[in-house]
Amino acid sequence: MTAPRTAVRRTARSRARSAAIAAFVVLGATVPAAAGAAGTHEVVAALPYVCLFPSGEQAATVKVEAALPERVAIGEPIEPADVTTTVELPEPAVADLAALGASGVRAATRLAVGVTQGEATAEATWRGGTEPTALPATGSLTLTATGDVPSVTGQSGGRLTMTAGDFALDLSPTTAEGGATDPAAVTVDCTLAEGAPDGGRLAGVLVGTDEPGGGSGTDTPSGSPSGTPSASGTPRQPEKDPANRQDERAPKVADPVPGGAAAGRNAPTCKYDEKYPAGPMSLNAYLTGYANVNKLDGAALVPPFCTLITQGEPQFEFFPDFSGATITQHSTADLYYQQRKQTPPFQATFLTFDFTPTTATMVLEQTGPMTIDSHGTTDFVFTSTDTYVRAPVVLRVTSLKVNGTPLDVGTTCRTKTSLASPDPEPAKYPGDHLVLHGRGEQVTGEPATGYLLLSGGPLTGEVSIPAFTGCGTAAGENLDRLLTASVSGPGNYVKQIQGQACFVSAEVPNPDECTPDLQPLKIPVAER
Repeated sequence: MTAPRTAVRRTARSRARSAAIAAFVVLGATVPAAAGAAGTHEVVAALPYVCLFPSGEQAATVKVEAALPERVAIGEPIEPADVTTTVELPEPAVADLAALGASGVRAATRLAVGVTQGEATAEATWRGGTEPTALPATGSLTLTATGDVPSVTGQSGGRLTMTAGDFALDLSPTTAEGGATDPAAVTVDCTLAEGAPDGGRLAGVLVGTDEPGGGSGTDTPSGSPSGTPSASGTPRQPEKDPANRQDERAPKVADPVPGGAAAGRNAPTCKYDEKYPAGPMSLNAYLTGYANVNKLDGAALVPPFCTLITQGEPQFEFFPDFSGATITQHSTADLYYQQRKQTPPFQATFLTFDFTPTTATMVLEQTGPMTIDSHGTTDFVFTSTDTYVRAPVVLRVTSLKVNGTPLDVGTTCRTKTSLASPDPEPAKYPGDHLVLHGRGEQVTGEPATGYLLLSGGPLTGEVSIPAFTGCGTAAGENLDRLLTASVSGPGNYVKQIQGQACFVSAEVPNPDECTPDLQPLKIPVAER
């Protein structure tokens, strides 16, 4: 049944802004996380630093943005969300990179964050990474880094404060041809300048209590003076050695994900484990890319995500005159994130109605077997191969935020069915699934061009976004039709780039393909 036009318009004005972007990542396969629930506050701090560049010390401004809860219970993790770190490199620093022959640069950032609660202290490191950025011909260069950061847990009641400390940039310059410069990496260490606003203070979060530093009952800090009444009214026993209990009172810092980012490279962990043990033909690889959303007239970046691949044995059928052969290979794969068949949470922002910033957080969940089928021909000198990746995945929307204001979509908001692509062999591969195609060519003894399973390359396709279901809460408005009207539809173009695979089952893994802990060494760069 179609809703009355007036009702649809009223809903669209107040809700559609956020709904519209919900599916943009739908098409690729991944997703860093966002908070934005009620009771959060936005942190924006522009801090002066003094950085040691190859040409000498230069002043630089580092802007830190994040969303933090206003209050948490004792023992509840404080998880910073929407974290971005923006640094403006002054013109002399850009000239330093250009002198190396660089035309572009990619950066990893490290911000030391001091955490204090009363006299107890701890330190966390907020890491981020940037997309490849071209060097300007003149002037300064602005780099914006994003990434997951550690959570912090207060061990007692009172205000917990986060303060920025030392900052570092690990720069990876690249030449116009895409190669590395010499040296291939430049590390820039920065110190917070004197006179920084509020001494570099980023935020304060109230833990357990109504007043900063106050508390009663179980909210009383464990380091309280002897004789302070407990919840039962019985005086606490004097501590034997209060100085030695600092570790008990100190806030606890935990990595954002088990194992942290892949070798600190701003990518999720991608390795086999006890739940997904490696077999004799096991590979792993990262993918990243862009996905269009036609109804939003834009594209969303899909950051690097992990796939675990079981490579099939290639099958050869020789021509009667043995002048060549056809090659077929059937492999299987799984999306992988924290031992689940899904992408990491991913956040992106679009301008809906061309002016309203709308942010969505979502996850792609694998709902069935993911297959990789390659068909090729060879004359034993030249080989060409067509590869089709088929993945049944649903899009789950976890949060929406319109112009900074959260919109509750509930916990079950998702597409009714899998994303669907036209399949070149529908009778052989029935049902809805995402289809990506890659074509590769290789002359014996030379590097491959295009896409091959082992060396990676571009994979492209088109996808239809199905209708949504389960969006909204029992006490709130049903957002299914709004999301469907704003986002769902056919013909959304997808382009993903797979990096070089790591053959983890090799007797001696290739150090040019694998990290020492058998994660993919190559993290691909998205291409439009």
